Amino acid sequence: MMKLILAAAIAALPMLAHADAAEDALEARQGFMKMLSINMGTLSGMAKGDIAYDAAAATQAGANIEALSQYSLPALFIEGTSVDDGVETEALPAIWSNSDDFATKFAGLQEAAAGAGAAVGGGQDAIGPALQQLGGACKACHDDYREK
Repeated sequence: MMKLILAAAIAALPMLAHADAAEDALEARQGFMKMLSINMGTLSGMAKGDIAYDAAAATQAGANIEALSQYSLPALFIEGTSVDDGVETEALPAIWSNSDDFATKFAGLQEAAAGAGAAVGGGQDAIGPALQQLGGACKACHDDYREK
């Protein structure tokens, strides 16, 4: 009996590792989006005048967005992290079936984010054009791959 329990426990280990990897990927993905949202919100607030323009804070938010965009977000959309797997996520299953297009759209964010830190540090009027580029890249992905 003890051998049977031990064999079952050993057989279950790979499933636990997979569950942990999926959970970790999902949490990292959601954390990425939260950090991106916080920094976009800072810039948006400054552009609208809801937050007083602060060159250092704007530059830091832009630099954070630049840094985040260099992370390989598409790599976090692994097996076991889709709504089809019973996971609570706003990511649509189309990400997994159109992974090349998703990666291309994420590359659009990387391109839009390049130089964002320096661009938004040039005054409140400089934030709007940078946000348009960033927002356009976000929208391109969200239109096809995020639950509305």
